Amino acid sequence: MPLVRIDLPEGTPTDHRDAITDVIYGALTGVAGVPANDKFMVVSEHKRENLVMDPTYVVERTERALIIQITLNAGRTTEVKKNLYRAIADGLHERIGLRTEDVFINLVEVPKENWSFGLGEAQYAD
Repeated sequence: MPLVRIDLPEGTPTDHRDAITDVIYGALTGVAGVPANDKFMVVSEHKRENLVMDPTYVVERTERALIIQITLNAGRTTEVKKNLYRAIADGLHERIGLRTEDVFINLVEVPKENWSFGLGEAQYAD
């Protein structure tokens, strides 16, 4: 845990892709208590017409806007979640100049028994 899915606009530079995964992983380990080496991410690029985000809902978004969906174990406090969002948005702004308004994050919380890291086993199940 966690599993991170990152949906980017087509043409995002490779160095930005690397910075995005680094920032997210750093925030997860530094803020959300994710163990070291627990890094599972899927990065996908999409043509503009296939990455649909309203440009004005709640905040003003640009063409650089991206979506980050993080599936992780349930149980973190609202404060930890807010700190995670802030760390990711601020980190992406600092590393690649992405506006914080362009960072859309969704957390999906699941019970621990919903993970299998291989072997057909539920390693986190009680």
